[in-house]
Amino acid sequence: MAADTMLVTPRRDGMNLVAKEYVSTKGDIPGVLILSELAGAAEEMPEALLINPNDTLAISRAIKQSFEMSDKEKLERLAKMQQWIRAHPVADWGKSF
Repeated sequence: MAADTMLVTPRRDGMNLVAKEYVSTKGDIPGVLILSELAGAAEEMPEALLINPNDTLAISRAIKQSFEMSDKEKLERLAKMQQWIRAHPVADWGKSF
């Protein structure tokens, strides 16, 4: 919750609860999630800054973008991801199996 930007760069991953936990705990505190496009959560959270974890230049650009992003945009992106998380709890994911 304390991080202004969270960088999650797995090359292979499942649900990626760490990214969802970050978004959930931010509440109305501005923050940016930078997420590997290979993470399981990437298609669920397109408002994150999606990056290829093998592209260090893209990662550095995303970090810079996160620092320069307005608080308004940060909050708008977080609100959309938080709304999705509330609508799709982990228990629902478990039931799908």
